[in-house]
Amino acid sequence: MKVLCFGSMNIDYVYPVDHIILPGETEKTMGVSLSCGGKGLNQSVALSKAGVSVMHAGLVGEEGRILIDKCIENGVNTDHVHMIEGRCGHTIIQVDKKGNNSILLFGGANRCITHDFVDEVISGFEKGDMIVLQNEINLLGYIIDKAYEKGMQIVLNPSPFNENLEECDLTKISYFLLNEIEGEQMSGKKDPDEMIREIHDKNPAAKIVLTLGEDGAIFFDGESTYRQSAFKVKAVDTTAAGDTFTGFFLASVIRKMKPQDGLEFASKASSIAVTRPGALDSIPTIDEVMRM
Repeated sequence: MKVLCFGSMNIDYVYPVDHIILPGETEKTMGVSLSCGGKGLNQSVALSKAGVSVMHAGLVGEEGRILIDKCIENGVNTDHVHMIEGRCGHTIIQVDKKGNNSILLFGGANRCITHDFVDEVISGFEKGDMIVLQNEINLLGYIIDKAYEKGMQIVLNPSPFNENLEECDLTKISYFLLNEIEGEQMSGKKDPDEMIREIHDKNPAAKIVLTLGEDGAIFFDGESTYRQSAFKVKAVDTTAAGDTFTGFFLASVIRKMKPQDGLEFASKASSIAVTRPGALDSIPTIDEVMRM
C-alpha cells in the first residue's frame, strides 16, 4: 500500500509571548524563530518518523527550497512537490507561557493547486492506497473525488474548519481525525460522544478519531468505541501535537495494530511533541515513542 499526503507546506514565524494578543492590543514578543511547517508537511514528517514510507504532494513558492530540503531530511518522498512563482504559504504563530498557540495563516502557493496537478499526482496511485488530506489547500473537493474514483482510503483532518468544506463530499471519507473544536463545528454538539454520533450518522462509512487535549482521545470504528487518557506532561508548545497524533495513529492503522494500542501509540507521540518548541522539530521518532 502506498501512502500519499497531499497538503500544505508553510514557513512558520513563531513569536513567544506572555499571552495571546487581544483585539486592539499591542504586545512585545520575547523573540522570533523561523521553522518549517504546514499541516500537510507536519503530517508527512510524522508519518515518516512513525516508520511509514510516505510521499508528499504540494506546491511551494520561490523561497520554498527549505521546505523541500526538510522533507528529504526527514525521509519524505518529494517527487510530487513542485516549486512555482510567488510566495510560499506561511504562518504567524503566537505561543504563550502555557504552550497555547494562536495561528494566522497565509495560503500562498498552497492555494495554487490546479486540476492538472491533481490528476498527475493521483494517476500514480491505486485502489487501497491511502491519501491524507487537510483543509489548507485549494481544490480539496476535487482531490477527494479523484481519490475516491481510484478506490483510495481517504483520511481527512478538516482543519481549518471553514466554508471550503461545504464543497466536499464528506461521505467519501474513510477516516476523520479532528479535535474537539472541529468536532463541535462539524456536528453542532458539545459532548464528545454526541459529536461522534452526529458525524457518523451523516458519514456512515467513516471511522472517527476525536482528540480532546488534556482529556485524551476517542476512536469510533463504526461498531466499537475506544478511549485513551492523555499522558501528563509539561506542555511547552502545542503547535504540531495534532499532526503528530495523526501521523502516528495512521501508522498504527497501516501496521494493523489493535485500535486501543494505536490510540496509546499516537497519544504517547503527541505528548512528547508538546514538550518541545516548534512544529517539525517537536515530532518524535518511533524509537523515542517506543521507549516511553
